[in-house]
Amino acid sequence: MILAGGAARRLGGVDKPALRVGGRALLDRVLDACRGAGRTVVVGPRRPTARPVRWAREEPPGGGPVAAVDAGIRQTTAPVVLVLSADLPFLTHETVETLLTGLQDTEGAVLIDPDGREQPLVAAYRAEALRREIGLLATEHGGLGGLPLRLLVSELALARLQHSTASFDCDTWEDITTARARIREHGHVLDEWIAAVKAELGIDLDVDTAALLDLARDAAHGVARPAAPLTTFLVGYAAAQKGGGPEALAAATEKAAALAARWAEEQ
Repeated sequence: MILAGGAARRLGGVDKPALRVGGRALLDRVLDACRGAGRTVVVGPRRPTARPVRWAREEPPGGGPVAAVDAGIRQTTAPVVLVLSADLPFLTHETVETLLTGLQDTEGAVLIDPDGREQPLVAAYRAEALRREIGLLATEHGGLGGLPLRLLVSELALARLQHSTASFDCDTWEDITTARARIREHGHVLDEWIAAVKAELGIDLDVDTAALLDLARDAAHGVARPAAPLTTFLVGYAAAQKGGGPEALAAATEKAAALAARWAEEQ
């Protein structure tokens, strides 16, 4: 369940889920991180997305996060529900798996940020526990509109998991600028670029980055510099001709690397 209906007042009312970080909309980055979900529900106005989702809308529209969670949970019968905001540029599939594993015997597993604050919109919950609390709040307050999210989760038995970046959300233009700069840092830029390209091309393949970079280096040094991108393209095409997959890619890479080595030996 991804909540994408906020007013983004600190961003001047722009369509925050559509803002791009690393060439991809924030919402699409979150959708990629939870791609293994049996069903994905986005609560908010309809908009283009990178993969199919089910849409829901809180009542009334703009009624706040508790009303949004209620609208989303009505769309699923799953026993465990991920609840995510749509502005998490550094959420990954691995972090999602950590949340699910962290549930264990609790009613929820929630990330805490580097300052120790709980982030209830980066969490996995038992659906039954959410429905129970939603029912109680609706009775106590005569409705769910405008209620803060802390009221929904304050009585739950939660596991708290720490992560340095996954809970980073984009509430201001400064946050957007920070996120855009961070993915271009030397230690992250290749992984971010590969993830963006795979999403854009609609492929899901584990890429052995080190092996391909070694191949590109060998082709550039042993043949000619322009041979590097051409060789890696041909390796990818050959792997696709063999049915694709990590094994086909590894085999094609090995053959091309051996050819580059033979070529270099003749010098």
